[in-house]
Amino acid sequence: MKAKLLASTVFLAASVSLSAQKSATITVHADQGKEIIPKEIYGQFAEHLGSCIYGGLWVGENSDIPNIKGYRTDVFNALKDLSVPVLRWPGGCFADEYHWMDGIGPKENRPKMVNNNWGGTIEDNSFGTHEFLNLCEMLGCEPYVSGNVGSGTVEELAKWVEYMTSDGDSPMANLRRKNGRDKAWKVKYLGVGNESWGCGGSMRPEYYADLYRRYSTYCRNYDGNRLFKIASGASDYDYNWTDVLMNRVGHRMEGLSLHYYTVTGWSGSKTSATQFNKDDYYWTMGKCLEVEDVLKKHCAIMDKYDKDKKIALLLDEWGTWWDEEPGTIRGHLYQQNTLRDAFVASLSLDVFHKYTDRLKMANIAQIVNVLQSMILTKDKEMVLTPTYYVFKMYKVHQDATYLPIELNCEKMNVRDNRTVPMVSATASKDKNGVIHISLSNVNADEAQEITVNLGDTKSKKAVGEILTSAKLTDYNSFENPDIVKPAPFKEVKINKGTMKVKLPAKSIVTLELQ
Repeated sequence: MKAKLLASTVFLAASVSLSAQKSATITVHADQGKEIIPKEIYGQFAEHLGSCIYGGLWVGENSDIPNIKGYRTDVFNALKDLSVPVLRWPGGCFADEYHWMDGIGPKENRPKMVNNNWGGTIEDNSFGTHEFLNLCEMLGCEPYVSGNVGSGTVEELAKWVEYMTSDGDSPMANLRRKNGRDKAWKVKYLGVGNESWGCGGSMRPEYYADLYRRYSTYCRNYDGNRLFKIASGASDYDYNWTDVLMNRVGHRMEGLSLHYYTVTGWSGSKTSATQFNKDDYYWTMGKCLEVEDVLKKHCAIMDKYDKDKKIALLLDEWGTWWDEEPGTIRGHLYQQNTLRDAFVASLSLDVFHKYTDRLKMANIAQIVNVLQSMILTKDKEMVLTPTYYVFKMYKVHQDATYLPIELNCEKMNVRDNRTVPMVSATASKDKNGVIHISLSNVNADEAQEITVNLGDTKSKKAVGEILTSAKLTDYNSFENPDIVKPAPFKEVKINKGTMKVKLPAKSIVTLELQ
């Protein structure tokens, strides 16, 4: 009880102090940008988990739900609007139990399987290699295939690579042709296992390092397709895993993965996605921002072995993880998505932009109906989440040049000894020289007047969108799908290189300077 009282007192004191000041200053160094923000930072993740694939992305050609060659029309169009750059599949934990040959050929002949990781669901394998890679082609995004190391064989993964990417007169290429695809697909990203320290095999890093070397040797490049091979990396604070792999695998890998979830813990309740107070909200902001310290430490280890930064770090699972919604299937990880989740997205992306000299991809978990998803579906209905809208507002930063900024704002001490800035920001310049600035007012109660120093920028006005709502707990439901939705934002003025922005409480804005 004493601990709870102390935490409440600290929180109250911090809240009171905030009311005395409602301003922040930002300096944008528009002439100092060097690093490109890879579009893959806005990557997505689709696992055979719950209704992510079946009922989410895929309903089949004979469904009464409108579809394009079996893909839900509404979901497909929403993802097309999002400019998805890369999509990871089939897992996740599912990847290390997935045998790809079960998912090719006539659908009526494909064997069923039990999804042991996620609720014991029976999978009919109607969505397999062809369905995934064709979807990526239609969306114009890069496929990221996670290979089975945990329960698979070297031969199995080697043949899958040949099946997907060989244009020669080879056994697997001819099998692909027999199954209706003449020309090989282009597959750049190949994950050699997933979470090999856990659901991917409960391995020690030393053992996995040797296993990676073996598997990657036989995953070959065919006919101009060059694989970007990704080793299964650490979970959040496991710095030893990164050290061992960098030491024992080194430049035999092009990339090393990392997973970081904004989660209260891995045992017991993870708390509700929709029922929380402001103390919970600020704790969530602190937890999500801790990814920066995690990135710094993993990058420092990688720098020790790879000073030229030739090996990429890929945060290929991240996002919020709450309790499943009441009444949904246990193990399907279906959760709602509130304005709080939108802030986790915006603050995380702001952090990612700062580390793209090493961080080359991030894949939020997951794309539809699972964890911090972009989209929710129910039968013929679809709803876009607040996180979807953050990704859409932020897509202007894809492949743009990151602009360094200096930010001065109030900070709040929150529980678990974390400090949360009340303003977050990022800026970039696109290929046409247009500057975009994204701002988040984390303060749940007070508006902020933000002064942005633009230097020699000749911009005279700015246009943009704002994402906010009456309550932090607001979300979009099938009954009320537009509760949290972007609106035009006009509370901004520019005069002689200085921009004044009046940002309401708990709001996210992206501005285009003109």
